[in-house]
Amino acid sequence: MLSYQHGFHAGNLADVQKHALLCVALDYLTQKDKPLSYIETHAGRGLYDLGGDMALKTGEAAGGILRLEEAFGADHPYRRRLAEVRVQYGEKAYPGSPMLAALSLRETDTMHLAELHPQEHGALNYAMGPWGPHIQQRDGMEMALAVTPPTPRRGLMLIDPSWEVKEDYVSIPKAMGQIARKWNVGILMLWYPILQSGAHVAMLRVLEQAFPEALRHEVRFPSVREGHGMLGSGMFVVNAPWGLAEEADRISGIFKRLG
Repeated sequence: MLSYQHGFHAGNLADVQKHALLCVALDYLTQKDKPLSYIETHAGRGLYDLGGDMALKTGEAAGGILRLEEAFGADHPYRRRLAEVRVQYGEKAYPGSPMLAALSLRETDTMHLAELHPQEHGALNYAMGPWGPHIQQRDGMEMALAVTPPTPRRGLMLIDPSWEVKEDYVSIPKAMGQIARKWNVGILMLWYPILQSGAHVAMLRVLEQAFPEALRHEVRFPSVREGHGMLGSGMFVVNAPWGLAEEADRISGIFKRLG
């Protein structure tokens, strides 16, 4: 599916949950003096303009990061990354997960990114050029299966599809099982929407049967506009690193204050 462009949704409430957890996980992993691999299956363009036409058309960032940023302490890894991006790219800049990861990683670490959309792939190459990651214009799950187990073996994979392709609710859990068998030490972080239609429910049953010890974290929030079927945001984390469950609880508290 080549229609989805995250620029309309960058910095929304789902991004806040996902990116805060990602930054905390990477902050923990990089405290150890051992190299790691970062793999992202649906990378987007890497950098977004919250003052641009796409973001202003939906207004989702206004109700997302622009509303909740100060709920995170100034020393929180997410806040630190946001500050770094604004210094370099301006106050309206918002980093996608590839840039958040790049700012968190070290020279000894390795990045593998996939993005299928031609325009998004081109923008990703431009935005991520300074860090020199491995970028492929390819189906993200195909890339993930091809590069696992990665070198270094220690690492994290973010799986963040648009979910426009309904078959993903079946194929992605299956692929995660294959990846986990090849890379049993890898941290797998899957983002999914909580939908009024309930399309995610059967997928979660399959995932919880396959990974009974995984961390499942969900936040609910008001619909961004009338008729929008997304009621919240979820993260399913296999081999969750130390401290991530506690961070998830803190994020839940932040979202509960939204009303």
